[in-house]
Amino acid sequence: MEELFDVLDEKGNYTGRIETREVCHKEGLWHKATTVCIINSKNQVLLQRRSKNKKLWPNMLDITAGGHVLAGEFGFESIIRETKEELGIDIDRKDMIFIGSSLSQNIKCDIKNNHINEYYIVLKDIDEKDIKLQEEEVSEVKWIDKDEIIRRIKNNYDGITDKEGCWEYLIKYYEWSDSKNIKA
Repeated sequence: MEELFDVLDEKGNYTGRIETREVCHKEGLWHKATTVCIINSKNQVLLQRRSKNKKLWPNMLDITAGGHVLAGEFGFESIIRETKEELGIDIDRKDMIFIGSSLSQNIKCDIKNNHINEYYIVLKDIDEKDIKLQEEEVSEVKWIDKDEIIRRIKNNYDGITDKEGCWEYLIKYYEWSDSKNIKA
C-alpha cells in the first residue's frame, strides 16, 4: 500500500492536497514527521539501529522510533503506529510527552525532505527480549546511557544519525527532567 501524506505549507498549515511519499520527496513538498525517544528508569534512551538496506542512514543508530504522519493522522497516532510496527512496543497517548516541533530541510540520496517535525518522549521500562523488530527497518535495539548519547551528539553525531532536531530536543528534555528530578 502506498503511503499518502497531507501536504503542508512551510508554516505547517494544511493545503488540502494529498500526495504520495514519492511525490513529496521528489518535489520537496512539506509534510509531517514524528519521532519518539523511550527513556527508562535508569535514564537510558532506547535506540534502534537502522537496517543496512535503508536508503537514508543505513546501519546507523537512531531514535527509538519515528516516521511520517499519514494523511488524516495526528502526530501522536503516527508515534503509536510506528513504535508498534518497528519494535512491537505498545504505547498509549497518555504515555507520551510532547516536547516540541521544528522545521527541517535536507536533501540526501535524491530525497528532498521538507518536514514539520513533532518530538515525543515516553517514560517506560521495556525488556529488550519483549521487542519484536521489523527487520526491513531495524536490525537491533540497545539502551544507551544519557551521558553516552549526549557525548555522541556533541561529538559530531558519533555513530548516530545526524538528525539534529531529534537529538537537540532529547538533550533539552534531559536538561528539563534533570532540573525537575523526573524519572520513568
